Amino acid sequence: MLSIQSTAQLTGARISGDFWDLDELINAIYAITGDENKYYDYQGARNRILGVCYNLRHATQGDYHIEFVGNGLNKSILTQHQMIVPEKNVYFSTEIFWPELIFTAIALNDFIRLHQERIDASDWNIHIATIRKFQATVAECLEQELDEEEYLVFLKMLHTKTPLTFRYATQYVDILNIEYIHLSTEERKEHLAAFALRLMLEDEEYIALKEQLIEATKTTKNALHELQLNIKYPEEIIW
Repeated sequence: MLSIQSTAQLTGARISGDFWDLDELINAIYAITGDENKYYDYQGARNRILGVCYNLRHATQGDYHIEFVGNGLNKSILTQHQMIVPEKNVYFSTEIFWPELIFTAIALNDFIRLHQERIDASDWNIHIATIRKFQATVAECLEQELDEEEYLVFLKMLHTKTPLTFRYATQYVDILNIEYIHLSTEERKEHLAAFALRLMLEDEEYIALKEQLIEATKTTKNALHELQLNIKYPEEIIW
């Protein structure tokens, strides 16, 4: 079963599951986000989501964390069926920064809407169901870190049908990630809700950044989502 838990220092959350849990989520995301440039005005958000997918894929390859989780079998069952099999399953996991994970959960809403409008409007789409479960698990984890009022505001924004990542300057997610990393654990706890809102509302800092990036596109001739900021993440992350 897919599981998401905050890390010890609240730097982010750890996504874990067995191979098939993670593989199902990865395939669902690829199916919903579509081929490259399919939704060009959402390409920045798509690239960001696929960055999380990249980490998930490497997790299934054992590149990050491996743990053993009880699978429900016990000696009584094994004796009854005369079986010799492991009593634990292998779980793989990876950590994602909280701003990054919140943005991913939000951005997936837009791709679900686009998929329903242009490809499959069925209520029984298995890929959408898988992503909804992922979003619900993110929300459930986030609920543990926010007070009730903050959490209800987050849910209200998550439920909006208004496109939130249309031509979004996703470089802002990097800025928030870096800013968040440099907070203390206590400050992260205090300001996590504010970071979530900053991802969902275009504040003055975001607007100023986007204007600068748009000006840069005129010189570089690159698309907005192709521009990169000259910032570096710490080499060592204390999760």
